Amino acid sequence: MPPTLASLVHHSALKLTVRAGGERLDTPVRWVHASELTDPVPYMEGGELLLITALKLDAEDAEAMRRYVKRLVGAGVAGLGFAVGVHYEETPKALVDAAEGEGLPLLEVPRRTPFLAISKAVSAAIAADQYRAVTAGFAAQRELTKQALSDGPEGLLTALASQVDGWAALYDASGAVVATAPEWAGRRAARITADVERLRERAAPASSVVGGGGEGDGEGGDGGDGSGEDRVELHSLGTGRRARAALAVGTAAALGTAERYAVHSAIALLTLTTERSRSLYAAEQRIGAAVLRMLLAGQPDHARGVAGDLYGGLLDAPYRMILAEAASASAGRARARAGDTDTDPDGGGAAVSAEAAAVLAEAGGDLVGGLGEVVESAAARSGEAVLVVPDGERLVVLAADRGAVVAACAQYAEAVGGARSGSEQTGDEDELVVGISAPAGPIAAGAAYKQAEQALSVARRRGRVLVEHEDLAAGSVVPLLADDAVRAFADGLLRPLYEHDATGRGDLVASLRAWLSRHGQWDAAAADLGVHRHTLRYRMRRVEEILGRSLDDPDVRMELWLALKTTASAE
Repeated sequence: MPPTLASLVHHSALKLTVRAGGERLDTPVRWVHASELTDPVPYMEGGELLLITALKLDAEDAEAMRRYVKRLVGAGVAGLGFAVGVHYEETPKALVDAAEGEGLPLLEVPRRTPFLAISKAVSAAIAADQYRAVTAGFAAQRELTKQALSDGPEGLLTALASQVDGWAALYDASGAVVATAPEWAGRRAARITADVERLRERAAPASSVVGGGGEGDGEGGDGGDGSGEDRVELHSLGTGRRARAALAVGTAAALGTAERYAVHSAIALLTLTTERSRSLYAAEQRIGAAVLRMLLAGQPDHARGVAGDLYGGLLDAPYRMILAEAASASAGRARARAGDTDTDPDGGGAAVSAEAAAVLAEAGGDLVGGLGEVVESAAARSGEAVLVVPDGERLVVLAADRGAVVAACAQYAEAVGGARSGSEQTGDEDELVVGISAPAGPIAAGAAYKQAEQALSVARRRGRVLVEHEDLAAGSVVPLLADDAVRAFADGLLRPLYEHDATGRGDLVASLRAWLSRHGQWDAAAADLGVHRHTLRYRMRRVEEILGRSLDDPDVRMELWLALKTTASAE
């Protein structure tokens, strides 16, 4: 505790006497200052004990003393010490009344007590308090370190909450609550997730203070848990450009020096906990890559032996293979101009635009890396095992089927798709494309990888962010052919027929389409066209003559039908 007016009054060597404001002697004293100026306020910072002899003051003038004391109170002066036996034999009544009226503690200083003695006493008390704070801080650091080593972040938060006489919470990279201490603080921690998200948008390291009074929760009170009275400090954790986690510390009042040491120690320890060493991370990456290679090579038993307990039961349960990579934004727009505009099949772009903007800002342009952070964060939050392997410019993810990781991947892709449809791109940015396999078991990893690659290829061709392999069989094959090579083939195949029709000598293209759509049934196709079946037979012979191909060949009929469908989708 810092020195107070009460501690100075009780100091046996100072012999101070209280003349006014006795009910406010618990006021802390930041420093001692002696001044004989008629207005010392411009030189005060607040919290000082001001010592005077009234050399230039008319201390018996009631109005002058009232104005003088009022100015001191307005400046935040902790108390006033008046030396007797110098210019006044006793403390003037006008000064006593003014101090009583303003509630300012007034201490009478006897002649035998020099101002220097009071200054030394306060200085010694402040130094002792700082020493106690440093000592307590080191003790807190030892305790926090012990708890972190024995019980992990949860034990560290418990020790920190005890040190600050409040509560503490840890958030992951996505802003979700990971752990709280005490347990009842979970509700309070959840109510400030919006403030945590705003903190994550700032460059690390960053900190902020959320004031009391229910600030930011829109309820105007404490919601029944008292959180409206908390003063909450938020601190980002991590050494990189983006925060890996965040720490919240809630207390009833501002932190003291000892508590501040404890918080700083917790930040350092949690940073070491959340920021794994590069060598350890690289080792895990190598293990993951080796496990993936073994799975793809059809060696699930060897993969389990190498992985050990690192991935839990992931390799035994049904899982999804996820492939993600960046695709040129300009290429995506070229495909869209070519006729495939299904970039937001769910029509959800507008609904996720705010989320998408946050995703893109957080990813900083590295959408593939951002996806990796999202799935790892989802796995940590849900307790799921996940295998994440960067493979050149591609990211490979093995995740439990119907789990939180797959859901987080889909949400991320939806957000990126919403941002893509709602923003203008220059053509230099990269777009994210993701392919997800059907559920597979450990012996089918190779097939799952091929399925994910196929879905990825479709996503790239169609300008989609995410495609699941299960969706491919549910749709039409025609959109899969929407690229320049297929369109060029279709145009080249049908050009002679279009040129024939342009001369006004018949309608061969429409006749061919009707005949093929009716599976070669002459009467039905002729009825659709409104012509005699002999006329239709003549037109089909002209088609064969112009193209140099026989319509009896099923491959020719297939190619002509796909060419007609492809050109129709482009019209």
